Amino acid sequence: MILEHLDRYTVVLASKSPRRQELLKGMGVRFVTITKETPEDFPEMPLEKVPEYLSRQKSLAFSDEELPDNYLLITADTVVIAENEILGKPVDRNDALRMMHLLSGKSHHVVTGVTVRSKERMETFSATSKVTFAPLDQEEMEYYVDQYKPFDKAGAYGIQEWIGYVGISGLEGSFYNVMGLPTRKLYQTLKTLQ
Repeated sequence: MILEHLDRYTVVLASKSPRRQELLKGMGVRFVTITKETPEDFPEMPLEKVPEYLSRQKSLAFSDEELPDNYLLITADTVVIAENEILGKPVDRNDALRMMHLLSGKSHHVVTGVTVRSKERMETFSATSKVTFAPLDQEEMEYYVDQYKPFDKAGAYGIQEWIGYVGISGLEGSFYNVMGLPTRKLYQTLKTLQ
């Protein structure tokens, strides 16, 4: 196995996201999941820097004592930036539809920040993808929101769902980053832990 040197760690993914869990598993990493509620507020800063800041905060929320002895902790945060606004997770159906209207027929950026931490080191990085939606009509937006209920997703959509198949007309950067984990960058970071 390529990442077998990680066997000396207990890899901990601090995320409830089934998509992040699926991606890390798909990378061939064995891990356990430990989650903790952390505030998602941030000080004044460039919007692109917010995901790195939040992933670091999520990491620092865990003390060494809360984690397995030889831990390797992975935390991440994904934001959708459209019209100079961070679109978080929608609070309800109307909020999800508002976000869909903002994204329809335009390009936006998805930024995922990741922090990888062991007792010896901590490294934070981010990746940015540019996503372009074709114009969506009201019926398409309502169908997606009502059928897929994207209330746990930043920007109110999942690229790997119906809306991604029919609505996304362009993508620059990593598809998996939009799903919630920049797998290539994470892989490169994990390889350096040898």
